[in-house]
Amino acid sequence: MIFMVKTKQFEKSISQIKTNNNFCMGPLVAFIKQSTKCYLCMLTCIVLMYNATAQKRHTLNKHSTAISHKVFYGQASFYANKFNGRHTASGEIFNQRKLTCACNVLPFGTYVKVTNVNNGKWAIVKVNDRLHPKMRRIVDLTSTAAIQLGYKDKGFARVKLEVVNALQK
Repeated sequence: MIFMVKTKQFEKSISQIKTNNNFCMGPLVAFIKQSTKCYLCMLTCIVLMYNATAQKRHTLNKHSTAISHKVFYGQASFYANKFNGRHTASGEIFNQRKLTCACNVLPFGTYVKVTNVNNGKWAIVKVNDRLHPKMRRIVDLTSTAAIQLGYKDKGFARVKLEVVNALQK
């Protein structure tokens, strides 16, 4: 509908310019003002449609199979013993003997295969906590998972994260 209005305004302005022998600038200026409004209207519609699809994509990535094929690489560490028995960000009570992790890029309840890039050892853990926002590590594992991956003595390891199963809401 916007395009039809623009076309009629354009034809009207052109016919006014053609009929006027001395080429008055008034109709041309009016056309430019009106066409600018149309372009702004079209631009607003495009931005609104893009935002709607971006929000739809974001909700898909958050909880569905769209994240099931994601692979992340980064630095891993493990929790200190002082956190044992405290509440995690998801509300669960933290236990060093479970295979859980803290991760800022995946939703709670997501199961992730964490592979130590240096030795190939891996573990499947559940995301139930968050890292500090300024933390540059991708994941913080329990000491049980760190032992299973073989980096407990070193403290850090380069790891690969693969989403195994995303939580469906």
